[in-house]
Amino acid sequence: MGSALLSIGTRAMTANYAKLQTISNNISNANVAGYSRQDVMLETNKGHFSGAGFFGKGVNVVTVTRSQDKFLTAEAATTKSAAMMDLTRLSQLQALEKVFPTGEDGVGHAAGQFLNAMVDLASNPQDLSARQVALSRASELSARFANAGLQLDSLQAGVTADLKTSVGTVNEITANIARVNQEIAKVNGLGHSPNDLLDQRDQLVSQLSQFVQVTTLPAEDGTMGVFMAGGQRLVLGNQATPLQIAPDPMDASRSALGIVEAGGGLRMLQADSLTGGSISGLLKFQNQDLVNARTSLGQMAAAFSARVNEQQGLGLDLGNPPGAGVPIFSVGAPTAGPASTNAKDASGNYLAGVSLSVADATQLEASEYELQADPGNAGRFLLTRRSDGMVRSIANGDTVDGITVNVSGTPGANDRFLLQPVTRAANGMKTVLNDPKGIAAASPVAATANASNTGTATVDSLTVVSSSIDAARTATFAFGAANGAGVDYTWSLHDPATGTTTTGTGTWQSGQPIALNGFELELKGVPASGDSFTVAPTQFPAANNGNALALAALRDETMVGRRLDASGQPAGGTTITDAYANTMAGVGVAVQGANASAQISAGVADTLAQRLASTTGVNLDEEAAQLIQFQQSYQAAAKILQVAQQVFDTLLNAAGA
Repeated sequence: MGSALLSIGTRAMTANYAKLQTISNNISNANVAGYSRQDVMLETNKGHFSGAGFFGKGVNVVTVTRSQDKFLTAEAATTKSAAMMDLTRLSQLQALEKVFPTGEDGVGHAAGQFLNAMVDLASNPQDLSARQVALSRASELSARFANAGLQLDSLQAGVTADLKTSVGTVNEITANIARVNQEIAKVNGLGHSPNDLLDQRDQLVSQLSQFVQVTTLPAEDGTMGVFMAGGQRLVLGNQATPLQIAPDPMDASRSALGIVEAGGGLRMLQADSLTGGSISGLLKFQNQDLVNARTSLGQMAAAFSARVNEQQGLGLDLGNPPGAGVPIFSVGAPTAGPASTNAKDASGNYLAGVSLSVADATQLEASEYELQADPGNAGRFLLTRRSDGMVRSIANGDTVDGITVNVSGTPGANDRFLLQPVTRAANGMKTVLNDPKGIAAASPVAATANASNTGTATVDSLTVVSSSIDAARTATFAFGAANGAGVDYTWSLHDPATGTTTTGTGTWQSGQPIALNGFELELKGVPASGDSFTVAPTQFPAANNGNALALAALRDETMVGRRLDASGQPAGGTTITDAYANTMAGVGVAVQGANASAQISAGVADTLAQRLASTTGVNLDEEAAQLIQFQQSYQAAAKILQVAQQVFDTLLNAAGA
């Protein structure tokens, strides 16, 4: 009997000591990240049968379990991935927002200042100081465009550096998961769960989720497979597959994520297959937000410089003799490059190539394009506008969105080309005119009213609108009778080189210019019958301000982002200042949206983390209560041993007597 009591007491002390040891371990690790509360599983020892019934034989320690919730663990990792993706993109967008400052520091203000300088120049076209101010404003504007492009390059370099650092950390984490998998597999056959190793592995997966969103799959040997990007293996058993950052196959200036295959080759992953983690946020910023900013900035630079140069070329400078204005600005040229996977010949040269030329800079879109062979139409190509996904079938030499596409060679079925009409335009913007006398402030033609006119009509403006103008010709407009809301007129255009004169008729209406010989003549007032106006070569270009006024008028011209209407004529568009304001607002809206997304996803992640902690974490109040409970149980078990010893001693004494 004493032996039975000793056995029961010993078992009780062992069980309660195991409980106390586990509770103490829980309390010690209460603040350790990733630790799951452990508990001792007890069971009643099988009773002993006697003639008087079954007598209990105490308690057994079965195993030590850990609190876990597979669903909450997976959801916590997933929401953490989403939160890190949104937070990473938000931080990058906040840096991007600084590239487009408001007020006097912005590109829009600098463009306005340059055109305002043309107003001052028009007041005194012979003033060299006014001309120098205009050139200084031009230099400031081009410098701001180029500096903004450099800032975008700096952001790209930062993204690349962050991607490489993140991928290095991911590879380290996956190697550790593989190592822990191996340790778990070694003890898997012992019949007990290696709780600390399982906690360590779950914590590593949670850390990994900050960089990439992963899914996990347990194996029969206790190991866990870790997958990403729609099933790409990161960890399987004790083997980890490393990731690597490499140049984007379509644009080497950008980065792409690849996975190293068993043979050492690198298989590139699609960025849109990554749905969470900081790496996904970086790639999304690089491939969408940064590209949008580049193309918007480049669109403005290309359209503005082209229109200024075009108008400059229609005027006369202050040279002796006066000559046509030379360009004021230059911008980065459009580029088109093949994907690195395109077909090559034996020498490593691509079998096909693409080149671009700008046909009309005012129609350029803030977008990049992708070109590939049209599988349904031999000799034609599919052109995809990346900004909105619009796809068009074009032929070699077609002009689309202001660019002309020329294809050389025969592209293969899988060949792709990235077309960048405006991506590098801002980076290459420069002021190429350095002589103040080179500003073409004068118009090559001037309009005068006949001194004997009796009507109220006067010359409001004369603008040269086409390089096809023959400034040597003299145009005369003679007005006749009223015709409804307008006045009929006849015109004649005399060519002194050939001595020929061409004539025609028209009807003038208020607010509508008279267009002829590459110029537009606008009248203010109403001409009377017999009135006439003459447009002849400018006699004193140094004192003429016609082209300076035309340059200043570019402030109100919708030159950015025009599109062809149903009749094939350019329409729409925005002014240069409105285009900058729209770009700035677009970045601001993106920042606000990213901020809202980051707050929401962070809130969801925090909620899931708290729920997981409440389920698997340590509650110190509960552990303290259990500590007292099993301390008392341990003391009671010790009392059993004491009583058993006394009973055993009594039996020995009785037997000895």
